[in-house]
Amino acid sequence: MFVCNLKVNAKRIKKILFIIGLILLAFVIIFICTKVFHTDFFFHKGSSCATDNTVCEITNDNYTDVLKVVHDHLEDYVGQSVRYSGYVYRLSDFNEKNFVLARNMVISSDFQSVVVGFLCECDTAYQYKDFCWVEIEGTIVKGDYHGEIPVLHINSIQETKKPNEEYVYPPSDDFIPTSTII
Repeated sequence: MFVCNLKVNAKRIKKILFIIGLILLAFVIIFICTKVFHTDFFFHKGSSCATDNTVCEITNDNYTDVLKVVHDHLEDYVGQSVRYSGYVYRLSDFNEKNFVLARNMVISSDFQSVVVGFLCECDTAYQYKDFCWVEIEGTIVKGDYHGEIPVLHINSIQETKKPNEEYVYPPSDDFIPTSTII
């Protein structure tokens, strides 16, 4: 018969487990901080925004992420210039200077969609028919439409062709805005 005595020092094991736990916690905190505070994390591939003085190109890839963050944090984005394309969409209570520069956001696997976009204000808006595709460059301002919302004051507008990919998709789960630059 073979007997093996193994003496376990409980205090030492607790200290080792505590130190391992602290090291793991430090790695988690460092990882989260780099994700939250690293400005490249805010931008998705294809985003061309680098400073407040540039015009942000809103693309299919970042469309709904930008739309969501600007609506959620309007104060941070007032004065930001953006450029994107969509179709003219009007509601019955809009005046002749307003329209939504819209895209269809796919909400289900069978391509059911909803209209999403920024409310736009333009003196020549009446010249553009509903559902015609336009490309705009505008500045985000505070506006009022059933409450305070972002409104794009259009600096330039021109008709364009319908893009190959006209649909956009819901905001990504990993999108974390960390900067006031779109």
